[in-house]
Amino acid sequence: MTERVDAGDVRELMGLHSAAARILVGWFVLTYGVLAATTAEPGGLLFELAGWALVSIAAVGVITAVGDPLPLGWTAFMTAAGPGATLLVLSTLPATPGALQLWPLSASTAVATYMCVRGRTLCGWASMILAIAVTMVWASVSGQGAGYGFTVSLINLAPLVMATFFAWTIRPAARDIFLLRLQGTQRAAAEAAHRAVLDERDRQLVGLDTLARPLLERLTDPSALSDEERRACGLLEAQLRDSLRARSLAVPVVTEAARSARGRGVDVMLLDDHGLDNAPADTVDRIVGTVAESLDSTESGTLTIRILPPGREWLMTVVQSAGDVIDRRVYDSDGLLGHVS
Repeated sequence: MTERVDAGDVRELMGLHSAAARILVGWFVLTYGVLAATTAEPGGLLFELAGWALVSIAAVGVITAVGDPLPLGWTAFMTAAGPGATLLVLSTLPATPGALQLWPLSASTAVATYMCVRGRTLCGWASMILAIAVTMVWASVSGQGAGYGFTVSLINLAPLVMATFFAWTIRPAARDIFLLRLQGTQRAAAEAAHRAVLDERDRQLVGLDTLARPLLERLTDPSALSDEERRACGLLEAQLRDSLRARSLAVPVVTEAARSARGRGVDVMLLDDHGLDNAPADTVDRIVGTVAESLDSTESGTLTIRILPPGREWLMTVVQSAGDVIDRRVYDSDGLLGHVS
């Protein structure tokens, strides 16, 4: 499974979070593990394995360290890993080692190269220079001369030069790519939000036209309204008010229940302070069902249902009053009855 990488992380552009990168690092660890085990001088195996562990951990950090550029902790470790591994291994080698016994130099180069890729160019160069310095000191102490140590290390500078070129040219381009991608995402989100607003407006206009047009056309008739038509106007006005003041409750089951309750003479007030805006779907369904049930079961008096603001102890209050009798119920964030008073 591929891990998620932030959109501005250069690991995404370079594929360092991919399965192929993990396979490559695994091969790196295995290859240098074999070299450490097979080229060790008598009594030097532990030093070889310690050096191998340093560069292996650094290689793993190249693809797993989160953030761009590399975090300071990983940067410090990787800077020291190459020279440290070189010192540990060279301290066990004879004056004329085999070519494969100098494996810490190529391993250090690989780590330093990817430090440049990950935005730590100066530290990558510092690591490589320290590894070369260690090699020159070892060559001088072993009687071969510092020039020999520099010569055998010099070839490892070529990959680092290329990585530096990458850091100076490709990384700025990568930042531009990430910026353009972010701007594109933001623009798409703004356009989607604008379309959603327009769609909602159109939906509301269609609903308003369906509800209000027949009565509006009737009002253009000079003849007096009948009692039934006045009652229909009052119910429509209340329904439109609910759609503005209690948007989260403007669903067919609640709208029909409120209309029926008002038709029975119940004074219904629905209020929404947005406590349901980010509630789970099951909670919304539970609240809507409770509201419809409360409306259906009320025969007279006043019924006030309020969705409270987010962050309150209770999600909804239902207050029913009929004469001197007042019944108040509260519901928690799961839409369950919390207390009856």
